[in-house]
Amino acid sequence: MSETLTVVSRVPVHLGWVGAPPHNEPIATVQIASAGLNMRKHIKGLHHVTSLARDAQQNNGFFTQILGLRRIKKTVNFDRPDVYHLYYGDTVGTPGAVMTYFPIPDIKNARAGTGEVGTTVFAVPDGSLSYWQDRLEGLGIEDLTEAVRFGERRLGFRGPDGDGFALVEQADDKRAPWEGSDVSSDHAIRGFHSATLRLEEAGPTGELLTFMGYEEQDSDGNNHRYRMADGNGADIIDISAMPGAEPAVQGAGSVHHIAFAVDNREQQLEVREALAGAGYSVTPVIDRDYFWAIYFRTPGGVLFEIATAEPGFDRDEDRDHLGEALKLPTQHAHLREKLERELPPITD
Repeated sequence: MSETLTVVSRVPVHLGWVGAPPHNEPIATVQIASAGLNMRKHIKGLHHVTSLARDAQQNNGFFTQILGLRRIKKTVNFDRPDVYHLYYGDTVGTPGAVMTYFPIPDIKNARAGTGEVGTTVFAVPDGSLSYWQDRLEGLGIEDLTEAVRFGERRLGFRGPDGDGFALVEQADDKRAPWEGSDVSSDHAIRGFHSATLRLEEAGPTGELLTFMGYEEQDSDGNNHRYRMADGNGADIIDISAMPGAEPAVQGAGSVHHIAFAVDNREQQLEVREALAGAGYSVTPVIDRDYFWAIYFRTPGGVLFEIATAEPGFDRDEDRDHLGEALKLPTQHAHLREKLERELPPITD
């Protein structure tokens, strides 16, 4: 399936398979109850979030030097090899801790609205928000906002392209952070806490999340929280209903798609069968080198992916050296000399 990096008038930016799954109509509750049994035992929470940026060096610096994450892979877009695909996360790229980016030099700015992931939220240890506020302010991050949502303290901030981020204190998070930055393990990001979807209406996508194994845990006006019981730590999806708001236009700073984790290809195929049986248009399984992926469009317009934990980011690099060398998909190996000459350099 071809990937074309073209900004369109509303969600999403096309990357081939991104444009393929059409919007789906809400599915009946009876179908959800009968078709979702396999999904409920296979989906573990978030796997990764993929977004769009303008400048690769700026993006790399923000995630590695400001947020203290590890760059775990430096590769290229499968069908636009002149565009990097950069991955950041914990020590090994554990599902639920991986943020990825396509930095596209000539991309237009995003316009926020409905039909998108509005905020990507990272988990930090209990009591560490004051550290992060001081750190971000000291490193020139402006417009920090403090808030409480569903009883949790959060610190909101923007990325280099206006990306919406927040940090939330999460007690008893057993996930191990990357310890190779200047952020101590007492304060370091553990992985994702949640993602917030901005939608015209909450109901249809809420039904989908229930179908996938999430349970509605709480609501506050137009904000709804869904949690995956016994998940991987990145267990929460929030929906903010914004009736009457303009649809988002993707560009630099937009989340392109959000991925949910399953352990292996067998589980992924069972999830695909359940989704297709419930009326969703799902792509074939696609080999992304470090995981296998399927994609489908949600009723609210957000692109969802189901990604495997296998084979992992150490399939072509030693764990001690993840993210150091430029790794190319097999079909682009013959372009190495050209790409190393023409891709913008990234310095750490």
